Amino acid sequence: MECEKYYNIYKGRDEMNTFQPGKKSLNNQKIVVSVRMDISRINTIDEIASKIDISRNELINQCIEYALDNLNLNNSYDKKENDL
Repeated sequence: MECEKYYNIYKGRDEMNTFQPGKKSLNNQKIVVSVRMDISRINTIDEIASKIDISRNELINQCIEYALDNLNLNNSYDKKENDL
């Protein structure tokens, strides 16, 4: 099951920094955005969110926060180098 691969990471069975989503305090400074995703990815997100008792929205926000905190940009992403 696709969910299990991600749930194992949640349970701390990865080799990178462990991602541990969970209930967090609310921040009222949010806006609504729309994102298109594959239905299989949404299903996986819903399964994980259900297992850890948080909303789909909160899980997606925590995933994005984790990804941004652990993002490793190198010089190949420098806009100046990629300008046409």
